[in-house]
Amino acid sequence: MTKTLPYVITISRQLGCGGAYLGQRLAIRLNVLYLDHEIIRQAAQELKIPEEYLVSRDEKVTSHWQSILQSIAYSNSWSYAPPPLDILNDGKLYNVESDIINRIASQRPAVIVGRGGYYVLRNNPRCLSIFLHANVEFRQQRVMELYHVSAEQALKLISSVDQERARYLRALTGQDGLDARQYHLCLDTSALGLEKAEVIILEALHARFTDIEAKTQEVPGD
Repeated sequence: MTKTLPYVITISRQLGCGGAYLGQRLAIRLNVLYLDHEIIRQAAQELKIPEEYLVSRDEKVTSHWQSILQSIAYSNSWSYAPPPLDILNDGKLYNVESDIINRIASQRPAVIVGRGGYYVLRNNPRCLSIFLHANVEFRQQRVMELYHVSAEQALKLISSVDQERARYLRALTGQDGLDARQYHLCLDTSALGLEKAEVIILEALHARFTDIEAKTQEVPGD
């Protein structure tokens, strides 16, 4: 029965470690679904709220009053309206996104980046959970190149995102996202390089699930 389930790779990562980059490459090589911001889009559809509202809350913990202010900001009405009683709290959003992750993981092979996917699918026997980390210098350089910011801005962004993601995981899963024991494989992309990290993940996937074909597709541009 287990082997009939689709396999899924979850990638947890620190900012600037190449999580999205490797996730997209793996999805292309394996010819499977890539899920990152698509989770936000589907959650917005199910909750019937603007997608940009969820983007602003992505992998963050918001306060009660922040939720109220954001809901007003994305309201279509220009007239005064009292704060809504049914405010979208972090727990509700997490549950909706978790349902989407579980549903997709039960239907087809996929690579899922972020959103506590490793924890959501912790009991899924066909899940390979990956955690990517790297030294600050490596992360800083990548963030500068990707977001076109200064060295100082890159460090501030790294610190801010690290803290937000840590609070998010702690609040909604009760787990420390830096605890290596929660993952099947932890890789330092600054020590290995992104190319080698990709090879190791593929090898780990085929070692964990021997029924998966070893053949992969070429990534355009390689």
